[in-house]
Amino acid sequence: MMKETKKPFDKCPVCGGQLKEKKVEKLLQGDVDIAVIKVRAEVCLHCGERLYSQETVKRFEEIRKKLKQNKVTDFQPIGRTFQVPAYS
Repeated sequence: MMKETKKPFDKCPVCGGQLKEKKVEKLLQGDVDIAVIKVRAEVCLHCGERLYSQETVKRFEEIRKKLKQNKVTDFQPIGRTFQVPAYS
């Protein structure tokens, strides 16, 4: 028999909407560098709020730290980013 895991929230803590587990992309920034990671999150079907597990949040913190320290050798480059001057 499989043990059912208790979720911290039955409904969205922001609006009270229904939550559904989905695979989402999260952008993480460390200084000028950005990493993209795909993770599972509970997503509110009404307002779009995302709820991440404690394990996932810890992973986010590790990635941000690596970005800030430029320890990105195990990250896969996927493109380049450019800043365009604003029009006056």
